[in-house]
Amino acid sequence: MEKVMPFLMFQDGKAEEAMNFYTSIIEDSSITSIARYGPGESGDEGTVFQATFSLKGQEFMCIDSNVKHKFSFTPSFSIYLICETEEELDSLYEKLLEGGQALMPLADYGFSKKFGWVNDRFGVSWQMNLL
Repeated sequence: MEKVMPFLMFQDGKAEEAMNFYTSIIEDSSITSIARYGPGESGDEGTVFQATFSLKGQEFMCIDSNVKHKFSFTPSFSIYLICETEEELDSLYEKLLEGGQALMPLADYGFSKKFGWVNDRFGVSWQMNLL
């Protein structure tokens, strides 16, 4: 086995938009590869056949599904961010919450000085904790 990485399947051609958004709000992050569907292939031309991106050294793979499924992302799997400052936590929480849904608003829940949990506008779940 070469490696293990989280895999995100987006609907409606949102993979590239999501990658651009995530890599723009998290420092030391980048899109590392994108392969797109071409003319006459099984996906919509120009959408993501397969891509990889890195957030603070954690690699992810994603696709745009060319099949409509009756399921999407669920909060039972989430991306967990450990923030070093309250300013970083507040900023990321607000950016990820825009167009999304708060599952746990930023607060002191006893297990953390400050913690928040959101589903972003793409349906991906994020937990954020202050170090």
